[in-house]
Amino acid sequence: MAKVTIDGVEVEVADGTTILNAARQIGGDLVPPAMCYYSTLKDSGGKCRVCLVKVTAGSAKDPRPMPKLVASCRTPVMDGMVVQNITSPEVLEARKGVVEFLLLNHPLDCPVCDQAGECDLQNLAYEHGAAKTRYEEDRRTFEKIDIGDKIKLHMTRCILCYRCTYVADQLTPERVHGVLGRGDHSEISTYIAKAVDNDYSGNMIDVCPVGALTDKTFRFKSRVWFTNPMDAHRDCPKCSGKVVLWMKGEEVLRVSARKDQYGEVKEYICNECRYDHKNVKDWTVEGPRHIDRHSVIAQGHYERADLITLKKEIERQIEFEKGKPLPEPNPSLTA
Repeated sequence: MAKVTIDGVEVEVADGTTILNAARQIGGDLVPPAMCYYSTLKDSGGKCRVCLVKVTAGSAKDPRPMPKLVASCRTPVMDGMVVQNITSPEVLEARKGVVEFLLLNHPLDCPVCDQAGECDLQNLAYEHGAAKTRYEEDRRTFEKIDIGDKIKLHMTRCILCYRCTYVADQLTPERVHGVLGRGDHSEISTYIAKAVDNDYSGNMIDVCPVGALTDKTFRFKSRVWFTNPMDAHRDCPKCSGKVVLWMKGEEVLRVSARKDQYGEVKEYICNECRYDHKNVKDWTVEGPRHIDRHSVIAQGHYERADLITLKKEIERQIEFEKGKPLPEPNPSLTA
């Protein structure tokens, strides 16, 4: 075990744990952002550099600081290590510069992008981005293409995090897409249009941190903050069957895998669950999805669902005080 101090908070973690995952054990604002790292995808991380942190003491045995900022998703902790994240002006300035580079060729099309409202880059830009760009040259652009019958690739939005290639490598029988070209000409693509065709290809959409890969069955149908995300499940022989139904009224507009507080899918779902079961009767609806109150998805009408849930929990406690059997608590309150 190793003890590491991050922004003044000490935590003990297993040997080999990265700084990022150590920070996640603490939680809150101390956790560095991550655009390419994905805990369930082997070898991911080390590409976007938004998780840079400052190591002011390497270890108890060698307390010298590291000479440069390090990628927290790739750097393992050492016993006695001291790390600065949001308490370091140098880190915040570097992160601002990284975000500026990520936005260099990124189109300012949030008003028409289906990822708006749940986009990691959008959140980073609001927190660290500048109001104006300093870039005056021509931007790199690509034509939108279909890389599957239900997946649209908008390469101009891509930040080359490689997550989709790792999904294809680790979840599917064979990968038919990847990074073509080098340097500024690098792009995610297939050699043959519409070549991505396997039962787990839809997970590439879920892991994409921006709007580069979108669900063609959901494109331009609704903003996510106008929908009601509901946890649901079904018996599926191919996957866990645990999903989020994005509903408007009784209509299921989109089905996606469930994500944790860091936007990562823990249980991937098959394309049958994602595309072929968009009737609410096909699912056992568990209740409203627990959404961070700071998220735009939680605004407006969705807060009402929280109040209804709270009301039911109060009624549950009253019944308990009357001596009646205590029913199971609503899982959305303990999420």
